[in-house]
Amino acid sequence: MGAVGAVRELALFLGTLLYAYAEAAVRLLLPARRKAVGGELVLLTGAGRGLGRATAREFARRQSRLVLWDVDTHGLKETAEECERLGATVHTFVVDCSKREEIYHAAEKVKKDIGDVSILVNNAGVITAADLLSTQDHQIEKMFEVNILAHIWTTRAFLPTMMDNNQGHIVTVASAAGHFVTSFMVAYCSSKFAAVGFHKALTEELSTLGKNGIKTTCVCPVFMNTGFVKNPRT
Repeated sequence: MGAVGAVRELALFLGTLLYAYAEAAVRLLLPARRKAVGGELVLLTGAGRGLGRATAREFARRQSRLVLWDVDTHGLKETAEECERLGATVHTFVVDCSKREEIYHAAEKVKKDIGDVSILVNNAGVITAADLLSTQDHQIEKMFEVNILAHIWTTRAFLPTMMDNNQGHIVTVASAAGHFVTSFMVAYCSSKFAAVGFHKALTEELSTLGKNGIKTTCVCPVFMNTGFVKNPRT
């Protein structure tokens, strides 16, 4: 990238950052009415640690009913205990979100034994930080399986009921890496760009189909110390 390209990228980043701060300031001064989530059945993937656990706690504080998925049995148990202490009803499923059949099997059990999911939070994610040629094939495959394909499988599992009712909410947890690239994370950035694209395309499709009662949200955090990357810097 030449000097002109670097300046253009920096200007784009700073412009987006300033817009985000301005938007946050407006929302602080003129807050929108918050969505009431009490009693909603919320399914959250990747709930065993980090952002997933923090999100589960927030839903628990708002009296949502929780269905928590994670591949980490111990972390999942700890999250469930924290949420139960906050007064939430919690159901846990050990699910490897890199495996489509596990997702579909767990989804059927949820629908049969618990009920219709009204808020789906696709949060599960994995990351490997290395240059492209040092990243192993299986690591690249795992990032795409969890960071984007799992979003598609879970949405396909729970969207039909939402469409029948024209009501629900699908949350895509992507990343700032879905908007801005960084070295040594080629596969990860690619998977998160795909997640952002999935959110935008799904939102447009639901609108085209007239399913305006189904809301969508895309969350793009900067890098956090969630256990995958220690001492992250942006």
